[in-house]
Amino acid sequence: MALRTFLDGTMFAERRAGDTDRPMVVALHGWRRDRHDLAAVVAGRDAVLFDLPGHGASPPPPAAWGAADYAAAVATAVDSLAPDRPVTVLGHSFGGRVGVHLAAARPDLVGGLVLVGVPLLRVTPAYTPPLHYRAARWGHRHRLVPDSVMERMRQRRGSDDYRAASGVMRDVFVRVVNETYEEQLRATKCPVALVWGERDTQAPVAVAEQARDLIPALAAYEVVDAGHDVHRERPEVVVAAIDAVEAAT
Repeated sequence: MALRTFLDGTMFAERRAGDTDRPMVVALHGWRRDRHDLAAVVAGRDAVLFDLPGHGASPPPPAAWGAADYAAAVATAVDSLAPDRPVTVLGHSFGGRVGVHLAAARPDLVGGLVLVGVPLLRVTPAYTPPLHYRAARWGHRHRLVPDSVMERMRQRRGSDDYRAASGVMRDVFVRVVNETYEEQLRATKCPVALVWGERDTQAPVAVAEQARDLIPALAAYEVVDAGHDVHRERPEVVVAAIDAVEAAT
């Protein structure tokens, strides 16, 4: 199945033919993943699987985008496909951040939303780096601390995803992990399904518990015996969630 290019070659996606009597599924993968990651749960459906900018075949964005910027790019791409009916957006983790913005901003486009293990809200206080790190960061901004020293400190303190990112994608990562989506959840009018793994440490169940109270049209909520990758460990549950939002549309 050939890749399609969007936005003058800045984003790629794979269109999969399937049941056109149902809404097209727009699949948005997690951080450091690509379009293949959600392929199993959209098998047999009319679907488009994106490589979000900076992942898979898609080059990084031109600046430190947030989830809203990614959502605008996806919306433009989906509009170009000229669907004759609202789409169902499926987002895992980072892709769910994008999906929430897309659903809130484009109710005309998004008929249903399925969120799988998405860090939607902050359930613990924001992390404050220790004083010596903040001092080093200040010194680096003022060219008193060399790049090599600052990078060593970042590598020691950063998460695996942070350490693996570089250039603009590191800036994107820092931006999106500090975002929360209360406003977008409240503004989402389409049916929404939340699917969570009870052993998820990246987006704990407490996130889903708080998020469901903010969603006007909660169609389904399920916590299953899985970790962060529910779509891999329990794909049938995600398939059922897609069915649930489509039935509620």
